[in-house]
Amino acid sequence: MPSPATVPPGSDAGVAVRLRGVTKTYDNGVAALGPIDLDVRKGEFVSLLGPSGCGKSTALRLIAGLSAASSGLVEVSGDQARNKSIGFVFQEPTLMPWTSVRENVRLPLKLAHVSPDEASARTGGALAQVGLREFADAFPRELSGGMKMRVSLARALVTDPDILLMDEPFAALDEITRFRLNNDLLALWRNLRKTVIFVTHSVFESVYLSQRVIVMTPRPGRIAAEFRIDAAELRAEEFRTSPEYAGYCRDVSVALARASGEKLAS
Repeated sequence: MPSPATVPPGSDAGVAVRLRGVTKTYDNGVAALGPIDLDVRKGEFVSLLGPSGCGKSTALRLIAGLSAASSGLVEVSGDQARNKSIGFVFQEPTLMPWTSVRENVRLPLKLAHVSPDEASARTGGALAQVGLREFADAFPRELSGGMKMRVSLARALVTDPDILLMDEPFAALDEITRFRLNNDLLALWRNLRKTVIFVTHSVFESVYLSQRVIVMTPRPGRIAAEFRIDAAELRAEEFRTSPEYAGYCRDVSVALARASGEKLAS
């Protein structure tokens, strides 16, 4: 499986992910992405926002090395040799139903041949980070949708990745659970300072979570607009109901509509 190149020595040390002229065309001829140029800095929280099928998830897969770009350059900083640079949270939790929460989270460490004692400590730590330590012995069938997604997040964090890629992880959840997990994710990001690239089709979610929102065009996905969300990092319900938040959402919504070719109401 192809892997993205590591950012070479002497390059911008503050960049975690760099895409240059990246395109992706599938074997059936569908042009899914690009060309796209994007830099994501270390510790930054960036959302990719766009309509379904615009190449958001494709971009994540290229960054993760799960697919190869058709052209262009994908550079990722971190320790590629030890496979700890990137954690990936998919839209579906993809948990093994026949084993416990603990063993689901421990799986990447088993595959990496981490010693049992270290694996146990790191698994317990990851479960504590997502508030599920007391559910370590539960099975996926006993968990709510939100709790399953927390397990998936813990599994991505257990290897202590530098970069966390999240592909619409909360899209299938009810609004209350989604808001709660948005808050929990922001708290984790503030504490751990991972680089997060978050895919969503929700304007409201992208503005609430991100330092920067990248608006993409329909397929093949290109960058249509970019917004820096200069709100305080300590965001809560007060931010969701603030004029500042409403203004950002309005501006991003207008840009998304224009990128999608929609006519705006006069």
